[in-house]
Amino acid sequence: MTVKFRGAADGTELVNLVVVSNRGARPRANEPMTGGLAAALLPVVEKTGAIWVGSSGRLTDNARTAVPRTEPLGAGALAMLDLPAAHYGGYYESYANSALWPALHSRSDLIRTSQGDYESYRAVNAFVARALIGFNRPETAFWIQDYHFLALAAELRALGVQQPIGFFLHTPWPARSVMYGVPHHREIIRSMLAFDLIGFQTDRDCENFADYLRGELGLTVEDGRVVSERGVTRLAAFPIGIDVDGFAAQAAKAAMHPDVSRLRLSLHGERLAIGVDRVDYSKGLVNRIHAFERLLPLHPSLQRAISLLQIATPSREAIEAYSRLQAELASLVSDVNGRHGEPDWTPIRYLNKGYGQQILAGFYRSSQIGLVTPFHDGMNLVAKEYVAAQNPDDPGVLVLSRFAGAASELDAALLVNPHDVDEIARAMATALSMSILERRERWEAMMKKLRAQTIHQWLKDFLAVLAATRNACEMSASDSLVSERPPASSSCHAPEGAWLH
Repeated sequence: MTVKFRGAADGTELVNLVVVSNRGARPRANEPMTGGLAAALLPVVEKTGAIWVGSSGRLTDNARTAVPRTEPLGAGALAMLDLPAAHYGGYYESYANSALWPALHSRSDLIRTSQGDYESYRAVNAFVARALIGFNRPETAFWIQDYHFLALAAELRALGVQQPIGFFLHTPWPARSVMYGVPHHREIIRSMLAFDLIGFQTDRDCENFADYLRGELGLTVEDGRVVSERGVTRLAAFPIGIDVDGFAAQAAKAAMHPDVSRLRLSLHGERLAIGVDRVDYSKGLVNRIHAFERLLPLHPSLQRAISLLQIATPSREAIEAYSRLQAELASLVSDVNGRHGEPDWTPIRYLNKGYGQQILAGFYRSSQIGLVTPFHDGMNLVAKEYVAAQNPDDPGVLVLSRFAGAASELDAALLVNPHDVDEIARAMATALSMSILERRERWEAMMKKLRAQTIHQWLKDFLAVLAATRNACEMSASDSLVSERPPASSSCHAPEGAWLH
């Protein structure tokens, strides 16, 4: 299986691309897909012929080795790996999601972990590295995804792997001071320098990472390059996109889906706001519910004229912070509906389950407001999907958090502070009163941005820079020096000429 990408100097190369993530794909179109990572990677694998190695969701008692089970996935393949039972809890629930995740989303107060958890995190990274050796060929390139595998490149290098290894972080990267709250942060971040290329969602995330390297490790970051004991690592921003035209077509067809038809019939002329999120404290769900409730007394004419459909997919329920949030949301929705509902009208439709992409596309197209109000988010593909799903003749309005990565592209949305409940409520009122001319203008501006940075372009851009980076490393690493003084300026942009269009 091969995918073509362009290197910096020697034209087109053929490479066996191996994509690695904690979460595996859901190959059936109508199965629920939670999280932006799976939504982003699935079309990459299906269309390019890549191999996607991910967790099977099952555990093994063998803590040393395991052989992934492989099955076709479009033009590519899905390789499912059982992870070691002895270390899974410490790796996933504790260090990854109770230390790294809260830190990456600037919630140091929620960090809960132990020394044993860090050891389990490293053990699972080493376990996965051993499993990947079976896919290693001279022409292979590895593309590691997200915070579960920050140490995976270091473990692969320890096994002798010399092939290109890239990494992409789907979450934000916080300020340097926040990372100090993560146990073993220096060890983790030093191990990340075993990657040839580290990609981020935004320039801000990239600069935060570079600031840590300069301030904590004393390394120089110049023109997006950092030289460490291992060699040269490239840092760059690659904003994730979606299959814009494909999702738009899916949304148009979804009008006839039974679930979508029933939703429309149930509205009885009401307008609809929609939110689609995992149950996670980073998503700002509690504030969103409060904002919707605030809207009703501020605009009494909206009573019975608008409802909120909030789809909240359960997530990481074994972690205390998530189970508390789940209970809080259920109680809050019940209270709001009790105060404002009527025998034949429910202001908030709260669904604690996931839906497939086709149904969601139809729900987005049926709604007049898309509410995407996270406190922090690497990108948030729901925002992009909502825009792509709209009817061009009568588009809805996106209300978007300033702290979502998507805000840097979708600046024609109504941008809000997700901590300000009143501002969110005012934005919803503005959206409902907005003229069709303004709605079309805003939608067209956002679609132009989406079409310029699709999921396919993201793939091409990342692999192009990975190829260029690896070639440059091989030529220059031997005579590069580590400087102790930070440069006057640095850039996280990909090298000029490396982009593939």
